[in-house]
Amino acid sequence: MSDQKNDAGTSQANAPAKDPKKKEDQKKKDDEDLSEEDLALKQQLELYVERVQDSDPGLQKVALESMRHEIRTSTSSMTSVPKPLKFLRPHYGTLKAFYETMPESDLKKYLADILSVLALTMSAEGERESLKYRLLGSEGDIGSWGHEYVRNLAGEIAQEYGKRQSEEAAIEDLMELVQQIVSFHMKHNAEPEAVDLLMEVEDLDLLVEHVDKTNFKRTCLYLTSAARYLPGPDDMLVLDIAYTIYLKFEEFASALQIALSLDNMQHVRQVFTSCDNQLKKMQFCYILARHGITFELDDEMVADDEERETLQDIINNTKLSESYLSLARDIEVMEPKSPEDIYKAHLLDGRASAGASVDSARQNLAATFVNAFVNAGFGQDKLMTAPADSSIGGSSGNWLFKNKEHGKTSAAASLGMILLWDVDSGLAQIDKYFHSNDNHVIAGALLGVGIVNCGVKNDCDPALALLSDYISKEDSSVRIGAIMGLGIAYAGAQNEQIRSSLTLILNDAKAPLDVIAFTAISLGLIYVGSCNEEVAQAIIFALMDRSESELGEPLTRLLPLALGLLYLGKQERVEATAEVSKTFNEKIRKYCDMTLLSCAYAGTGNVLKVQNLLGHCAQHLEKGETHQGPAVLGIAMVAMAEELGLDMSIRSLEHLLQYGEQNIRRAVPLALGLLCISNPKVNVMDTLSRLSHDSDSEVAMAAVISLGVIGAGTNNARIAGMLRNLSSYYYKDASLLFCVRIAQGLVHLGKGLLTLNPYHSDRFLLSPTALAGLVTMLHACLDMKAMVLGKYHYVLYFIVLAMQPRMLMTVDENLKPLSVPVRVGQAVDVVGQAGRPKTITGFQTHSTPVLLAAGDRAELATEKYIPLSPILEGHVILKENPDYREDS
Repeated sequence: MSDQKNDAGTSQANAPAKDPKKKEDQKKKDDEDLSEEDLALKQQLELYVERVQDSDPGLQKVALESMRHEIRTSTSSMTSVPKPLKFLRPHYGTLKAFYETMPESDLKKYLADILSVLALTMSAEGERESLKYRLLGSEGDIGSWGHEYVRNLAGEIAQEYGKRQSEEAAIEDLMELVQQIVSFHMKHNAEPEAVDLLMEVEDLDLLVEHVDKTNFKRTCLYLTSAARYLPGPDDMLVLDIAYTIYLKFEEFASALQIALSLDNMQHVRQVFTSCDNQLKKMQFCYILARHGITFELDDEMVADDEERETLQDIINNTKLSESYLSLARDIEVMEPKSPEDIYKAHLLDGRASAGASVDSARQNLAATFVNAFVNAGFGQDKLMTAPADSSIGGSSGNWLFKNKEHGKTSAAASLGMILLWDVDSGLAQIDKYFHSNDNHVIAGALLGVGIVNCGVKNDCDPALALLSDYISKEDSSVRIGAIMGLGIAYAGAQNEQIRSSLTLILNDAKAPLDVIAFTAISLGLIYVGSCNEEVAQAIIFALMDRSESELGEPLTRLLPLALGLLYLGKQERVEATAEVSKTFNEKIRKYCDMTLLSCAYAGTGNVLKVQNLLGHCAQHLEKGETHQGPAVLGIAMVAMAEELGLDMSIRSLEHLLQYGEQNIRRAVPLALGLLCISNPKVNVMDTLSRLSHDSDSEVAMAAVISLGVIGAGTNNARIAGMLRNLSSYYYKDASLLFCVRIAQGLVHLGKGLLTLNPYHSDRFLLSPTALAGLVTMLHACLDMKAMVLGKYHYVLYFIVLAMQPRMLMTVDENLKPLSVPVRVGQAVDVVGQAGRPKTITGFQTHSTPVLLAAGDRAELATEKYIPLSPILEGHVILKENPDYREDS
């Protein structure tokens, strides 16, 4: 701030002329340039300067008063240096010297005030004279000297504070001045400057007493936005202050969002206990449900039993399926789609479609996934739920057996995806597969049960009851189905019962590697971000028990990832585990290191960690090194926190493409995908399109999958066109064609009603389970051939954890859908702007329910209702505005 000194004055200072005669001429010339009133003012001020040095205190006082009056009346506008300051420049030195000779008196303090203001334009850089004289001067109101003066003082205080801290000197006098400056800034709509000053002097608690009803929202907006760019633990402190301010002004919904951002369950409880409005509590429950955490209400938070049950139902997402289907009816997309509707093969020229008519198992498997992704949550499709006498010829049983062995697992599980969130109907329809005598089908049914229950909690825990019997069966595919189902159904639930039974499998020496790997991932998902010691221990032991040959297997790499998920976003709390990982076999040590680092700092935007990961990517290693893949993904995981870091990391990834080794190039497309989930940025789309024709098939596959990820649920026509062309380009390459199909399914996810973005609430909150699901799927894609193209293609179902309707659904006080006009447009960042700027641009007005794309923001277009949530996203409860009058 101190650099904002007005330099306009320095250019007009007289050039030091050597020759006294020249100097006289120069002075005369300067005087001639001035207008008459300026000349009069200049002579007047020079007279005051002489009078101040007079021996008569009376004269001195009058002169100082007049000088002070002249300066004060002119410091209103700061576009140029005010005239009095300009004319007093040559006399600054004389006044300073005279000040030193004066005896202590009120007059001396008076002169100190004036010198403090003159120092604004005169003092040398870094001298902090303005502050020095301010502290020596009278204890007057500093605001009366103008805004620029106060800003300059604030800058000098920040420097002085740093100096005194290092010398351990007293800072009381500074803090008194800080109090004055902060209250001045807060009264004059300069909240960001007040916050900056308090951050510099490390005393943000002062803020709470200075905010009032008029400026607390702007202050908190600045605090929450600044928190993204602060190093830890400062970011937590800043958010904590914002939380306190929101609670003070009873802005509970915003306080709840900050509590979730801090991942502080005590704060969440406090929001519930401080608020006594039932409707608002319902809105809190919708926010919690969207964030996807498990949260139990107790009688302290909600006293009435019936109300508590209603609220718990909202948190448990039991009605999510209903809302989603009513959105689908409103937009008229209930009609089930078949994979052919997505491929649109008729738009391509002859050669590609000719090859596609053959019924290959790989193509049928692709169709299974496309069908599951496109009809996700709609409860009906043309392959799995079609009635027996339908024109397609046969019932769902037929489609199931058009898949080979492990293909049947994914096919049976796809039924869970189609009936997503609809637990009752889902379990009823999946039930028939439990009686199959084919283990692959049973495995798929078990996984399907997990998928149906994803994100929906239920008091009677149907998933746990059904799946827990199967986790110790002999057949490993059945075990994996049950274990993965539990992981998806109870992600983030931290369920003790599941922990004890899954930890037993981890420690079982006879269990096959794939069962161990999926058990670890499921534990990682259930205890995501919990830093649970016991689970961490169990996974570490499982890693240490692996033989030399097993450590080279791609599946083993899921173990370090599972360990990382336990510390997702928890920053330095990973350090103890990271130390332990240094003792692992060197085959897996670095891989573990990178994975732990990238998970622990995921979504924090920590620049130092990004540099660290980039450093690992810059090394050119001999073949067979695997740890650079997760390092590249790690860059994306850490940098996805805010727009600026995101753009910078996209540029860094471009460099890695040019200079990196092959194993890095294979991971870059996936990292780009993670940075722009469900947000097809044109530059990223072009890069991925280029890479999808790469000579290395692994790079091409990763790029194709990433095209699906960035377009997930957007129905983006440009990506759909690219993928169609790729399907004809790769019609002979079964593996790549499979990837193209998966990507086509993702782009049309839920017929365009779903998103995979783990960020919600205006990109402020990051859902840990959603991120965990995505990261698991992308880690599996680091080795396409072994995982997705091998027999573990069902890892693709992990993204169900990130699937959420991208809707704005407005409901009335009885939670019934209520259609109101809303404006939807591109969100504009208004942090620290003066006045009441528009928060969206280029909007269109629609009636709810509406779809929100990435970067969109909605606001009500009517005064008739008041929304109970500050951010219009997901489910928003509206209450009638009592002051609303219809225009007659």
